[in-house]
Amino acid sequence: MFRLINLVAIALFIIMTVILIKYRLVFEITVDGEKLGYIADKKQFEQSINEFIDKKENNKIYTKIAQMPSFELTFVDKSEQTKEEEILAKIEKDSETMYKLYAVTVNGKEQATIANLEEAESLVKELNKKYKNKSSIKIAIIDVITSDNKKDVVTVKKAKTNIVNAINASTKKTYTKKVTYNYTTSKTATSSKVTKLASLNGIKFTVTPISGIITSRFGSRESIRSSSHSGLDIAAPKGTPIKAAADGTVIFAGTSGGYGKMIKISHGNGVVTFYGHCSALYAKVGQTISAGDVIAAVGATGHATGNHLHFEVLKNGLSINPQKFLY
Repeated sequence: MFRLINLVAIALFIIMTVILIKYRLVFEITVDGEKLGYIADKKQFEQSINEFIDKKENNKIYTKIAQMPSFELTFVDKSEQTKEEEILAKIEKDSETMYKLYAVTVNGKEQATIANLEEAESLVKELNKKYKNKSSIKIAIIDVITSDNKKDVVTVKKAKTNIVNAINASTKKTYTKKVTYNYTTSKTATSSKVTKLASLNGIKFTVTPISGIITSRFGSRESIRSSSHSGLDIAAPKGTPIKAAADGTVIFAGTSGGYGKMIKISHGNGVVTFYGHCSALYAKVGQTISAGDVIAAVGATGHATGNHLHFEVLKNGLSINPQKFLY
């Protein structure tokens, strides 16, 4: 019996030696069901993706990867080449990066887009001073959220020329300040004044948790989840302070599966709010919270393709659309 065991061990050793001579272990990368090739170092590859997502760019709001890759450890022939750069380029190509630019308007009509907010504000101040005696001329700045940070952007000198020409040809019009978007899938979520005053079981939400871009709405279905979306995803830079939407008590502060680092606040009367994918948690379980208190920071922990807040509202254990009350 002992001899048989030795023979089996020797045989296994020989087999493994032959395998290791001819083959090597690598990771096969799959994105949305498509096999893209092999990489040697999973940790380094994930770091490269995160560096791309967090890459600093002028006017950048966020970068969102369409779908994070899956990794499967496998043996391949040693002659098989890994394709780290090629696969990363494919993932980057399928990503979405959004930018904020600044359009100067005359009587509500966009006349010139400028990349720098300070330059836009300085120009508007100069022009308002120049035309202060013309009550029919309304000059302002609006945000332009775009995936192309080069399109229609001009220098301050060119912008001034365009605006002066527009003013000279303008007629009196009513102007209502608004935020302009050149894409249809998202909108800006502001965190200043709440205009929706509906209450939920007597609980009023008086503060929006963050400012940012709504990238996924309640009820949407996407490749990164198997069921409909139970909350609202709002993209913002990592570390952005997250505020409590209403008074309450923290009932959970920790890590919870796909939500990553998260805070749960009970507001009474069966109303609870979730704040998921945080990079840092500041509130503690049992802590009494007032609306507007900073409780956490935006991140991408858990199942997340980029830095954002997952904000969820529950009534008696059932998720409901947060946009009935906020944003």
